Amino acid sequence: MAEGLQSVFGHFLDAYRQHHDLSPAQAKACRHIEQCRTEAMGGLLQHCDRCGHEAPQYHSCRDRHCPKCQGRAQQAWCERQRQSILPVTYYHLVFTLPHELNGWVELHPEVIYRLLFQSVWETLNAFGRDSKGLNGTLGMTGVLHTWGQTLCRHVHLHCLIPGGALTDQGQWHETQGNYLFPVRALSRRFRGVMVGALRQAANHGQLHRVTRPGEIDTLLDGLMKTDWVVYTKAYLKQPETVVDYLGRYSRKVALNDRRILGIEDDQIRLRYRDYRDQCPKVMTLGGEELIRRFLLHILPQGFMRIRHFGFLANRCRKSKLARIRACLDAPEPVEPGQGEDSQPDRGESLTYKCPHCKVGHLIVSSEIAPRRTEYG
Repeated sequence: MAEGLQSVFGHFLDAYRQHHDLSPAQAKACRHIEQCRTEAMGGLLQHCDRCGHEAPQYHSCRDRHCPKCQGRAQQAWCERQRQSILPVTYYHLVFTLPHELNGWVELHPEVIYRLLFQSVWETLNAFGRDSKGLNGTLGMTGVLHTWGQTLCRHVHLHCLIPGGALTDQGQWHETQGNYLFPVRALSRRFRGVMVGALRQAANHGQLHRVTRPGEIDTLLDGLMKTDWVVYTKAYLKQPETVVDYLGRYSRKVALNDRRILGIEDDQIRLRYRDYRDQCPKVMTLGGEELIRRFLLHILPQGFMRIRHFGFLANRCRKSKLARIRACLDAPEPVEPGQGEDSQPDRGESLTYKCPHCKVGHLIVSSEIAPRRTEYG
């Protein structure tokens, strides 16, 4: 029987804590995942309106790293994004950091992740503003992922870009073809921008935990001699599929429960996809090693892993999209109902059928107070 991440934590997290220090962000995420949908969170007591059977429903933790909580968060996020979809082709590009920078990510994650967003946008914006090309401002939604299928650190940015640019004169220049920009040229430009940003950050003392003499210059000089990976993952010609497509990336966590096949003694069997041959495979990890790898991907407190740029930036999105739709002679989207994202868990249970009699419906009878757990 497959078991989830919460079960893995129940078996191995105490031992892991004895051997490793957790950052405040890691400790918070672990606590939330351990408590999610348990009596520690509190909840609602329900009873069947036919047979009287009682069943508790505990609240979710809503932590962005929790695999149990992302389905509803993804649905709510997608509903908000539908207002920004344009009737144009969309392009999906992925920008990957070389693994040689993984050590710096460990030391300064917030700095490296921030520079990755900035460098990717600077690269794409330069191509979009080229007077020989689109000659305008692009829009971009970037989603940060930090993992590969084996949970090792693999930092990359998924970018979804509407196929066109808005000129300074308010005209819309639409893209042509299946590729937004030449990938090799993007890769070289991205490499130069990111290395330059890292040098500047080092000169301003933002990489102060990198202390080995000469490491910064040696590593960055070496990275300028290597090929960086930028690739086109897909292009989408049906606008109605764009939000659901991006939604699959927006709320992914490093490890979902379906990939955990079972726990045997101190070993965990884990399903993964081998990108070398695109085949599904099974690997075995020790419990503490799996936790160590998972915790590599806990983001710094308050760091936004989904960001919007160009004409999709929050400060100007509404007016810019209205202008683009006018150029395309496209209708304005219908405003959604208010509050889809804010409905509490307690409303979700009202239509559940009774698992005991299979006839009646469960209705809320009372609240269950949270039962707090103290951690050492």
